[in-house]
Amino acid sequence: MNDPAPLARDPGEAASPDWVAQSETSFEDLLTDLAASFINVEAGALDAHIQAALRRIVRFLGLDRCTIGRFDDALAQWTVTHSWAQEGIAPIPSPLAEAHFPYLVARVRAGLPTIAQRLSDLTPEASLDRQSLLRLGQKSLAVFPLSADAQVLGWVSFGAVRREHAWPDDLVRRLRLIAGIFANALMRRRKETALKGALAENVALRERVEAENAVWREEALLCGSFDDLVGESPILRRVLLQVEQVARTDSTVLVLGETGTGKDLIATAIHRRSRRAEHPLIRVNCAALPTTLIESELFGHEKGAFTGAIARKIGRFEVAHGGTLVLDEIGELPLELQAKLLRVLQSGEFERLGATATRRSDARVIASTNRDLEAMSRDGSFRPDLFYRLSVFPITVPPLRERKEDIALLTAYFVEKLRAKLGRPALRIPDRAVAALMAYDWPGNVRELGNIVERSMILSPGATMVVDVLPRTTTGARATTDNRSAETDNRTLGEVERDHILAVCAACDWRINGTGNAAERLGINPNTLRSRMLKLGIARPVGSRPRRP
Repeated sequence: MNDPAPLARDPGEAASPDWVAQSETSFEDLLTDLAASFINVEAGALDAHIQAALRRIVRFLGLDRCTIGRFDDALAQWTVTHSWAQEGIAPIPSPLAEAHFPYLVARVRAGLPTIAQRLSDLTPEASLDRQSLLRLGQKSLAVFPLSADAQVLGWVSFGAVRREHAWPDDLVRRLRLIAGIFANALMRRRKETALKGALAENVALRERVEAENAVWREEALLCGSFDDLVGESPILRRVLLQVEQVARTDSTVLVLGETGTGKDLIATAIHRRSRRAEHPLIRVNCAALPTTLIESELFGHEKGAFTGAIARKIGRFEVAHGGTLVLDEIGELPLELQAKLLRVLQSGEFERLGATATRRSDARVIASTNRDLEAMSRDGSFRPDLFYRLSVFPITVPPLRERKEDIALLTAYFVEKLRAKLGRPALRIPDRAVAALMAYDWPGNVRELGNIVERSMILSPGATMVVDVLPRTTTGARATTDNRSAETDNRTLGEVERDHILAVCAACDWRINGTGNAAERLGINPNTLRSRMLKLGIARPVGSRPRRP
């Protein structure tokens, strides 16, 4: 009989193949050493520890190869995850079709070992398994399920190729313990990996919730309710019908209209009537952000992506996943970002600044602008392909001058909405006030109407609203001016502004403050007027003094 094989041997030294010749004390030491070595192994180092353990076991027992594998249920096969074989011995190939080993598969899944000193020891029902093992060159084998927490994680196979190997009961019992060591280590790694994944998911979810909360707080301040779409004019009814039609789809919408017409309310109405209503409505004003920050705002960035990026930021496309992203003033989007926006619209894919991983967003895009994108696409300041991609369903919001029959309803709505804010009782709106409002052509549209109503409520002393704060430009006067100057006025915009301020100041006897002052007639703050006059080089003529009202 051979001497007991020591635990520490020369790597090239062959171990005795006879289990009876092995020292039980030495094997117990091996088991203890293996068990201790797996206690504090980190998940990333586990594979290397398992490989080293397989090598020690094969050499210690005089086996030819040892293999660990897992189930791949989707493909009905076994995949080898760890393997070690003596020099000159081919490892078990991977993957193995489960159909070639029906007997072994059934026993492993049932948590039962399979032991055979020779393949002829296998039961007749394992005939297909026997043929498959012969093709692998197997002469003896001991297969154990890797079971932990009432789950079968895979299998471990101890095998002999060059000659048959006996499997006494004491050896089988110890090999079962080794299988348990492997199973517990693999289960611990699975739990650690799942825990890390859950923690990472929680961090990502918390970041997204925080980003959504911040955006929703902004939206609560910026967006009115659906009821803010007030009016009964035929042209507004047509717009609302378009809203109903497109809201049921996920199509991209382009909302067009002058400043102050309520484009943001149309976008909100589309979202609230869509199947995405329970998800975020996110708004980005492309004109309010510096060019260097728009990309980060839309797509996000990683920590250190640029100077000042001290933390990772989730972009609005990620926050709007499943919901709606409204891009206000899309005509102001820089050309270099238009290509990236086009890619997101076409494929839903983008990358954060400073990252290489591609992310996806299922966000419906609604764009709005007061500019002529079609003309901009012709002159090269806006990408034509992006324009056509955005204008799948264009909606043009009419200016207030084209739906003057809605002015009375809008005035009543603003009066009721502002009463609490201004601390005023109910105000009566006389017909002459409505007539005065309808005579004006509203270049600032509904937003300007709201401002005029609020100013009139502040200045009205009694229970009847008095409207005497309208600029002097009316529909008739504007038409006359437009007809007269259409062909003859070649002044620049700055010159027109300067001439207009000069005319208004002269008409008001250069009064900047007080009753009937120029700032009030121009509809701006007196300090703003003084700033504009200084910038345009406007000064009160020498000797001119404002008369007392």
